[in-house]
Amino acid sequence: MQMPAPDQAVIGRRDAIVARLIAALSAAGDAAARVIDDPAETRAYECDALSAYRCPPLAVVLPSTTAGVAAVLRLCHEERVPVVPRGAGTSLAGGSMPTADAVVIGLARMNAVLETDLADRFIRVQAGRTNLSVSSAVETAGFFYAPDPSSQLACAIGGNIAMNSGGAHCLKYGVTTNNLLGVTLVMMDGSVVELGGPMGEAPGLDLLGVVCGSEGQLGIVTEATLRILPRPAGARPVLIGFDSSETAGACVAAIIRAGIIPVAIEFMDRPCIRATEAFAGAGYPDCEALLIVEVEGTAPEIDEQLRLIRAIAETFAPVAFRESRSEEESRRIWLGRKSAFGAMGQINDYMCLDGTIPVSALPQVLAGIARLSGEFGLDVANVFHAGDGNMHPLILYDANRPGDLERCEAMGAEILKLCVAVGGCLTGEHGVGVEKRELMGVQFDAADMEAQMRVKDVFDPLWLLNAAKVFPLAVSAPRREGLRHAA
Repeated sequence: MQMPAPDQAVIGRRDAIVARLIAALSAAGDAAARVIDDPAETRAYECDALSAYRCPPLAVVLPSTTAGVAAVLRLCHEERVPVVPRGAGTSLAGGSMPTADAVVIGLARMNAVLETDLADRFIRVQAGRTNLSVSSAVETAGFFYAPDPSSQLACAIGGNIAMNSGGAHCLKYGVTTNNLLGVTLVMMDGSVVELGGPMGEAPGLDLLGVVCGSEGQLGIVTEATLRILPRPAGARPVLIGFDSSETAGACVAAIIRAGIIPVAIEFMDRPCIRATEAFAGAGYPDCEALLIVEVEGTAPEIDEQLRLIRAIAETFAPVAFRESRSEEESRRIWLGRKSAFGAMGQINDYMCLDGTIPVSALPQVLAGIARLSGEFGLDVANVFHAGDGNMHPLILYDANRPGDLERCEAMGAEILKLCVAVGGCLTGEHGVGVEKRELMGVQFDAADMEAQMRVKDVFDPLWLLNAAKVFPLAVSAPRREGLRHAA
C-alpha cells in the first residue's frame, strides 16, 4: 500500500506551523484545545484500526469548539498543509491514517451533548461523542439512537458520519444517513456551514446526503443533529444453528423474501463461534454456522414473528433453535456476537473486510470465500450483518511471516471483486479509505470517478482534506499535485 510522498516544504516549516496553530487556537478562544508536536506523542496518531500501515503526522490538534476547528483549517488552507480528520481512530479502512506532512485534527475533546428535544425526537451532539453515549444520554427518558456499530463503545459520531456506519440493527432502522438530521460542517477554508436540521430535509440539493459517507474529504463535521427513537415495547433474539454456511445464508434470503423484517439478522461461522466461546463463553452450539435473529414489538407481535421465522428456518433443517426467555438469555445470545472481533484478535492477526451484496447472493458468496480460502491457503472467519448483506470476512494471517500480509491483501481484493460481480459494492460501512482505494476501478469507470472528484473540487479545491484516500492515487494525482501548488 502506497501513500503520496510528503511535501518537504511543509515539513521544513514544521516549527513555524506549530507555533501558528497554537496562536490560532488562542485567538479563537479555544482554551481547552491542545497541539501535539512531540514526535513520541504523535505516534499515538500514526494509524487507525488498520494498524498494518502507519506514519506519524506533522502535528496533532485537539480542538474543543467549532471555532477552534475553523481556525485550524483556515491556517492549514493558507499554509497549504494537508489535513486528516480523526474521530476515535476505529476506522478499519485506514480512513484516518496520516502522511508525514499532515496535521491530524482529532475530535476527542468535542464530546458534549448540546441539545435534547424529546418532543421532536432529536439530540444535538458534538462530533467527538461516542456512539453508545448518545443512547446513554436519552435512555432514562425511554429513547435510543439506532445505529450500533460493533465498536460503538469507542467510535465517535463524526467518524460514523464520515463512513455512514451501520451496525447489527440497521436492517430495521437503517444506517447513519437514515438517522442523521443535520450537521455543522467546517470547510477547508475555515468557513462554517449548517446543513439540514431538526425538522428534516431542507429544500434544494441533498448536501447532507453528500457529506454523510464522504470519508472526511469534503469538510469536518463538528456537530450533528441525530434522530432518536422511543424504545420498543420489547425485543427477543433467537439463535439458529446450521450444518453449513451456505444453508444459513439461504435461510437469511428466505426470511427476507417472505417479507419479514427483523430488527437484526447476524451471521457467524464455526471458526468465529469457537473463538467467541473460548473468549466470552456465551453458550453457543458448536455448529458450522449460526444466525442471531432479533424481533421486537409487543409480546403478541414478537410471538407471531418468531413463529413465522421458526417455520422458515425448519425448512433448512437447523441443528439448533434457541429462543431467549429472559433478559439474561438475550444478553448472552448477543454477548458472543459483540465480542467476536476482540475474540478473533486474541488468537490471530486478521484483516476485516467490508463488502455488501444482495441477500440472495449470500450462499454463492460464502461458497466463493471458502474456495478463495483454499486457493490462497489462508483461513477465513465470517461474522457479519446478514440481513442487509453487509459481509465482514476476517482473513487470518501471520503478520510476522514475510509475504503473509501481501497474500492476505490479494485474497481480500478477490473477495471484494466477487462482491461487486454479484451486484454488490466495495463497502457497506467501513469506507474505502486506503484499504479499497485501488479497487475503486472495479466498481466505477473513469467517468464515475471523475464525477465524484468534481464534487470534492467544489468543497475542497486544493485537495487538502484526506486527499490520499478513496480514489486511486494515479487517478487523483493531477488534482492532488497540480491544484495545490498552482493556487
